[in-house]
Amino acid sequence: MQIRTFSSSIFLAFLLCLFASPTIHAKKMYKWVDEHGKTFFSDQVPPEQSQLRRESLNEKGRVVEVTEKAKTKEQLAQDERLNALKQAQEKVIAQQLARDKVLLNTFRNLDDMQAALAGKMRALDSQKLALEGNLKRVESQLETQQKKAAAIEHKGTKIPQPIMDEIKATQAQIQIARCEINKHDEKKSKIKAEFEADIERFKFLTKANTDTQKPSATIADELGLYPCDSDAQCSKAWEIAHNFINTHSTTGIEINTDKLIMAHAPATDSDLSLSLTKIEGADKKHQLFLDIHCRESSLGKELCAGQKARDIRSAFKPYIEAAVAK
Repeated sequence: MQIRTFSSSIFLAFLLCLFASPTIHAKKMYKWVDEHGKTFFSDQVPPEQSQLRRESLNEKGRVVEVTEKAKTKEQLAQDERLNALKQAQEKVIAQQLARDKVLLNTFRNLDDMQAALAGKMRALDSQKLALEGNLKRVESQLETQQKKAAAIEHKGTKIPQPIMDEIKATQAQIQIARCEINKHDEKKSKIKAEFEADIERFKFLTKANTDTQKPSATIADELGLYPCDSDAQCSKAWEIAHNFINTHSTTGIEINTDKLIMAHAPATDSDLSLSLTKIEGADKKHQLFLDIHCRESSLGKELCAGQKARDIRSAFKPYIEAAVAK
């Protein structure tokens, strides 16, 4: 076996001479860099260097295949965790795509959606009127009971215990009725917000002509994971992360919900498409998972495995922490 080391300045001349020889022409050539930064070219890789990243070259010296460096136990463990996060992300994306399909199959146009929202709001308003009517009835009942008790007390007589129990029971009913009204208001606000989000999503889906693609990213050094301590903190971090994606993604945002922010799929080899998923952990606390997607090509995969993608992942958690702390 013959191993040669060369500086990059004479690499091209070496290849021209190497592949011009008919005896070597048919052999596969490899290029790799050892732990000391020394570059090697050979038709064979020594066993002691077989764990290093290497490139297979064609007769023109172009990279046709890349064999990544063997991973450590720590890196394999990180890969396993990242794959679990990706599966959770895929689930969120699948849910979003299913919701998109339902939207498009349920409504013909925006007028249909606006009419449906108006009808839902009217129904909820009618329900609230019934709840408010029940509250007034119970409040009137309490007023009658309190007047009766006051009249008895005015005569200098002790208020009987059954009347006192009735007043307490009615007061409890009033508290329950008020809670039901508050819950109804929260329900109405939530339904309205979800409906309005669906309307915006419907607008996008009916204008867009490109299909939503599932993300595919290369493993990098950092996970891009931000754990939330509370729901309030997570909501703030989510808004901050939106700005981070706008800054670092080279493609515009395609999906923006309360659980998923995803940019358009990469169209070129130089595109970095970012996505963010809100995932619930085993402890019921949420964590924000940043993923980076590149085009399914040799250059795209190299970009996602490169320093630029690693820097983006590494910057994500500190960026969120610094902004949340303000």
